[in-house]
Order: sequence, then C-alpha cells, then structure tokens
Amino acid sequence: MKTARSLTIIISLVLILILTPILVFAQSVGDLNQQISDKEQEIQDIKKKASVYQKNIRVKQEEAASLKNQLIIIENQIAKTELDIEVTQAEVAQTQLEQREVELQVITKEDTIDNQKRNLGTLIQQIHQNDNTNQLKIFALNDSISDYFNEVEYTKELQKGLSDALTDLKQEKKELLNQKQELEAKQIQLVKLKQDLQLNQVNLAGETKFKENVLIQTENSEKKFTELFWQAKDEQESISADLTSLEKKVRSKLNELKEDKPELRNSQLMWPVPKNKITSTFHDPDYPFRYLFEHPAIDVRAAQGTTIRAPAEGYVLKTKDAGMGYSYIALIHANGLSTVYGHVSKILVREDEYVSQGEVIGYSGGMPGTPGAGRLTSGPHLHFEVRMNGIPVNPLDYLP
Repeated sequence: MKTARSLTIIISLVLILILTPILVFAQSVGDLNQQISDKEQEIQDIKKKASVYQKNIRVKQEEAASLKNQLIIIENQIAKTELDIEVTQAEVAQTQLEQREVELQVITKEDTIDNQKRNLGTLIQQIHQNDNTNQLKIFALNDSISDYFNEVEYTKELQKGLSDALTDLKQEKKELLNQKQELEAKQIQLVKLKQDLQLNQVNLAGETKFKENVLIQTENSEKKFTELFWQAKDEQESISADLTSLEKKVRSKLNELKEDKPELRNSQLMWPVPKNKITSTFHDPDYPFRYLFEHPAIDVRAAQGTTIRAPAEGYVLKTKDAGMGYSYIALIHANGLSTVYGHVSKILVREDEYVSQGEVIGYSGGMPGTPGAGRLTSGPHLHFEVRMNGIPVNPLDYLP
C-alpha cells in the first residue's frame, strides 16, 4: 500500500501548488472587479450630467437665433466637453483596471499550465516505474490478492489521469491564447481612449477660443451678431451654389476632352482621413448652427494637420485658400459623385489636376483661429461632403 500512500501525498502537493495561486488570484481579481464596477458607475453618473447639458443645447437650438442663445449653447457645449473629458479619463482608468485583470488571468493561467506540466511529469514517471515492474513482482510485493488488484486499478487510474491531464493542458493553452488576444485588444482600446482624451482636451480649448471669438466679433451686440449670422449663411449658400454650377461645366468639358484626360471609372470611396468618431452627422438635429442651414456633410474627428487623401480617383474641381477664413477642396469622381473637404489647413493640389485614389490632397484643420478654419468651427475635424449630381447626400451611404 506504499504506492497508494505515495500517490495521496503527490496529489496533495499538486493541489497545494495549483490552488495557492488561484486563491491569491481570486482575491486580487475580486478587488479589481469592485474597482471596475465603481468606475462603471462613475462613468454612468457623469454621462447623466452630460445629457442635461445636451438637452439644454437642443432647447436653445430650437429657439430664435440670437447672441444670447448662441452664448448659452457654447457654454453648455463647453460644460459637456468638460464632462466628456471626465468620462474618457474614467474610461482610461477602467480599461487599465480591466487590462490588469486580464494580465493577472494570463499570469495565473501560465502558472496553472506550468503546474500541470509538472503534474504530467510526475504521472509519466509513476507510469514508467510501474511499467518496469513485472506483474509477478507486483504480486509478490503486495500482501494480498486484493492489494494486487488495487495496484492494477491504480495503474489504470494513472493512465486515465495522464489522458485527462493532457486534455486539460490543451484547454488551458487555448484559454491562455484567448486571454492574450483579449489583452492585446485592451491595449489597443487604451491607446484609442488616450487619443480621444487628447482630442477632447483640444476641443475644449477650441470651444473656449470660439466663445472668445464670438464675443470679440460681436462686441456683445445683438446687431453685430445678426450681421455675422447673415454673412455666414450667405457664404455657405454661395459656396454650395458655385460648386453645383461649376461641376456641371467641368463634367461637360471632361466629356469633350476624353482623349486628352484619363477617363474616370472607379467611384468606390475610401475614408479621406482615418475612420474615427463622427462628431456631427448628415442633417444632424444637434448641429450647433442648424438655425443657419442643414448640415450637408459629416464631421469626422481628426487632429489638426491630419493627412487628407482622395477617397477615389478624380479631378480637382475647386480649391479655395481663404487664409484665416473657410478653406476647402472639391473633387469630382465617376458616376456623378463629387466630394468636398472643409476647414482645410493646407491645400496640396491645383484645380483641374487629376488625383488617384489615396493621393494626399491636403491637411485637415478646424481649430479656431488657424488657417482655413473659418468662423463656424469650434475644434479640429474634417467637414466631408458627398454629392450626387450636385446634391449633398449622406456620406455614410458611400463609405465602407
């Protein structure tokens, strides 16, 4: 019965080795889970506060355009952005906790696998020893027939234990791989959140600057605000009308010069800047200047100076470098499509120039007080229009 007692000791030691890290891990994960839960509650509480400011903005957008209302909208937007920063900071902290949790899972899983490998080694050694002992010798070493059969059953159990341990080891390795992939995803998420945090902080600075500009330009006068109101409205309507008219002329000209210029064939669009958060949608009901006009584009979050690439092959329809005013680029593509890029900080193409898909055409802007930003912007982004036969359509219907 010495062998059976030895097995009991081996199993006990193996269990101690396996369970000790698991108990420590359980305590650590329990603490982390509580911290993660606390952060989630904090995030929800901040979002509730932010929703109040968003509601205030919508109410004022429905009212008549006035300097007073515009300032209230800006102030609410600044307060909301401050809360957005708090949310993102909390999400960064939450993701770091989740990352730590997965790291602990990986470490514990690796310890478990190492323990299982040692356990396998013990089982293999024990089976090897039994295989080297012939049945007659086993019978002679035992005190009774029942002990002999117990020894035989013990050998079978060792073999079954080996098979089960191998199966468990494979499963543990599979789970480890999944956890490492989850950890990589958390790391990517963390990088993205930190980028969002930086952009939110830049947006806050932009909105604060925008408020200062409004006060400076209007001199706190409702009359001056009304003048600015109509100037901005006329400017946008003039740009839209000019582009529609110019596109018809250029397309007609291209048809006449088919032999001299490359024919446009591909109109499948790609994202002109890296795909990111849409800060204002097509005909967005929350667009801060909706009292002036419907938003004919999407605003894509992009850091100041982000590379703008042609989303499809085309010709440069128009470029407008307005200095510190509203600068833009317009392209025409095959199948009646055209695209417009607003708040451009630098233009790298010329009118009538052919551009291939992915070619750099300029750099984004939008930060108040910077080249190309114009009046109607409170932070860096790309204003991106898609037009079908001259009429603005939802860009998201044409992007991958």
